[in-house]
Amino acid sequence: MPPHPLPHPPPSTAARAGKYLVRLLVTAAILFAILRSIDAPRVWQTLAQARPPLLFAALSLQLASTLVAAYRWQLVMHNLGFGQTFAFYWRSYFKGQFFNQGLPTSIGGDALRVLDVAACGFRKRDALYAIMIDRVTGLGALLLLALFACAANPALLPEQLYRFVFLLMVAGLAGLMAGYAAGKYAWFKPHPRLAILQLLATRLYRALSAQRLKLLLSSLLVPVLALLGFFATGRALGLPYGALTYFAIVPLALVLSIVPVSIAGWGVREGALVGLFSLVGADKAAVLMMSLLYGVMLILVSLPGLVVFLQGRHRKNHENRVGMP
Repeated sequence: MPPHPLPHPPPSTAARAGKYLVRLLVTAAILFAILRSIDAPRVWQTLAQARPPLLFAALSLQLASTLVAAYRWQLVMHNLGFGQTFAFYWRSYFKGQFFNQGLPTSIGGDALRVLDVAACGFRKRDALYAIMIDRVTGLGALLLLALFACAANPALLPEQLYRFVFLLMVAGLAGLMAGYAAGKYAWFKPHPRLAILQLLATRLYRALSAQRLKLLLSSLLVPVLALLGFFATGRALGLPYGALTYFAIVPLALVLSIVPVSIAGWGVREGALVGLFSLVGADKAAVLMMSLLYGVMLILVSLPGLVVFLQGRHRKNHENRVGMP
């Protein structure tokens, strides 16, 4: 594998539209299949009986989680030698979050973050590596919480599912630790064909080599707040399970929703949560509504990003008009 492969030509508009249409159809198909297995009127009845104070608490927790995630990205970028204030990171992060919520655009949220960083003099390639590391750090924290929840109460899940979740979490964390060690000890350096892996491992080591306590606490706080948001939403809808159940089940569903087969994980997340919670006897209608409300909350929380984006476009248009002869 060459260390710096030639870039591929950007996909055509028709190709992007076709890809988005496929994801839209997959999302619709999964949601339709779930609704067919559930009493649809029961779903709306569950929503009508929801407790608004708990839903507001869940929304506040998700907002706090996103703010802490922006702070974690700042820590990662500072360790990689990129400055800027927290205001820069929260604006860019929220803008990326908004564009990640299923908008039919050719520019994803991560691409917008790369462009924001590059506009300040950082190389686009290094910005992309930093965003990958930020995502990996968040995934590692999510897996760690799920691992602790499963270890704290092995009887929480059916035995076969418990073993699968436990092994998956251990394997994921082991992979992250191996990547960090490879960057520290240059395991891939003697192998030129693995230069890209060594580059990524080195960046990972640098990103996690300073401010470790702040990185650890912020990385753990992001999923803790999000999972507590799930817990508050579930309680608002009448689900009687403790927080530990959410810490064991929800991370697996969120990991599965990363698979890029639907729009922003919609459908996959709902199917995974309904299937996993049904193993502990949960009401499918309530679980489905909980997942849908989580998706809606993500959109609501990301709305400041839309404001930031529109302000940026207005400012750029104004500068272009002023600069015209």
